[in-house]
Amino acid sequence: MDDQYFFYSKLDEFHRPRKIFRHKIGSSVKDDELIFEEKSEAFTVGISLSSDEKYFFITTSDHNTSEQYYFEVTEKNPKPKLIIKRKKGVIYSVNSWDGYFYCHTNDGAEDFKIERCDDLSNQNWEIYIAAKEEVLIGGLIFLNDWIIRGEKSNALGKLFVRNKQTGIEEELKFTDESVIVPSVSLIQRNKNTDLVYLSYSSPKTPGKTYLYNLKTKEKKLVKEQEIPSGHNPDDYIVERLECPSHDGRLVPLTITRHKKTKINGSANILLYGYGSYGSSMTPDFSSTRLSLINRDIIWVTAHIRGGMEKGMKWWKEGKLLNKKNTFEDYIHVAKFLIKKGYSSKGKIIGMGGSAGGLLMGAVVNQSPELFLGIVMAVPFVDSLTTNLDHSLPLTVGEFDEFGNAKDKKDHFDYIYSYAPYNNIKKMDYPHMLITTSLSDNRVLFDEPAKFTAKLRDLKTDNNLLLLKTEMNAGHGGKSGRDGAIEEIAFDYAFILKISKKI
Repeated sequence: MDDQYFFYSKLDEFHRPRKIFRHKIGSSVKDDELIFEEKSEAFTVGISLSSDEKYFFITTSDHNTSEQYYFEVTEKNPKPKLIIKRKKGVIYSVNSWDGYFYCHTNDGAEDFKIERCDDLSNQNWEIYIAAKEEVLIGGLIFLNDWIIRGEKSNALGKLFVRNKQTGIEEELKFTDESVIVPSVSLIQRNKNTDLVYLSYSSPKTPGKTYLYNLKTKEKKLVKEQEIPSGHNPDDYIVERLECPSHDGRLVPLTITRHKKTKINGSANILLYGYGSYGSSMTPDFSSTRLSLINRDIIWVTAHIRGGMEKGMKWWKEGKLLNKKNTFEDYIHVAKFLIKKGYSSKGKIIGMGGSAGGLLMGAVVNQSPELFLGIVMAVPFVDSLTTNLDHSLPLTVGEFDEFGNAKDKKDHFDYIYSYAPYNNIKKMDYPHMLITTSLSDNRVLFDEPAKFTAKLRDLKTDNNLLLLKTEMNAGHGGKSGRDGAIEEIAFDYAFILKISKKI
């Protein structure tokens, strides 16, 4: 804050940030001071500034446990002080504003709550935002007169604003659409204002940003994503349905289709899924999807367990020894869509990448007859072998997501029972496109290569089986805008070819 130093994290040999240093501008890097070091190989660290710019916070965490330290921006020799000692399964994050410290935590509140206190050296936390069942409570954004926060339930986000003078909180509603991805951002560093930017997109509506007055509720459109080829949102229908899974849990579905597409079983479906790490799939806008939707392919996003679309419980019910719920949810969604007339058996195209590729590999081994084709991007398909190798960069940090097959027999047996590579059978498979990258340090290229080789050896059909390897790319594919477009075009060309659309 005095323009004399900056802080940075440093990666270890496995590309994990585990150290925080302070560098004095104008001095040698050799003289940089180690401020914090994380000893656990499963945890990674980062540093941030509080909203009131009075404190630095160092956060260290794995996928489901966190710990935080703080020091004042005025400290000449920073000595990070522990806020709350880490406890397995507890995630928390502290911020500072207007004389209070706010703690966003899931301790005793599965889907999070927000507490506050006025002194970190003598902590006496009180409830500020109470926990709600299967409603994911988000963090806070501060203005002098307003506090804004988000919630997520049933795969839909909402924004709320609280008047600090009156204490009254209300939902921010600024569009008539119901299936949207809303967001808020501040317009300036000076927080003495009633103005914010409110934005949203939906599966049929490109992003719109409004300048919004929190006091008068007046809004002014200031930015709108333009589609150069032209786009009319009224040509598309967006639906939100719920599908009962094998155990009665209701899986949210976001369906986007052209208004001319018939619901009589004749259409193809692109069924997208992920379902890992608590990552929620959002119903946002994508102009590239329109090239499929305009050709009578219905795009369906399945908000299956393993994400956090319905809170932490939704994640917990789709990981470790519950991982098969992720696959069952997806298969039941496919059967539900067939039953409802959106498509027919053998006309669905499954699509997923990375851990979503694990999903694709598991479901195609289990129910190949449902699918016309499968697109697997950088797929995590040799999951048992990878889990057994603790020298790999990500394995140790993912014990709480997939388990530890090397040290726990029940984990070994469970992962073995669904791991895509280990469960390839001698049977007919649908058309398949498998893509990988030579420099992928998250899912090594040998996983999809092994998976493809075993499939070629055992499958009993004559359907397409393509393995495409990018020789100069990483886990996210080729860099640059053109590279990303080329990869999408290749995937979509495969989808249109097997759908007999080209």
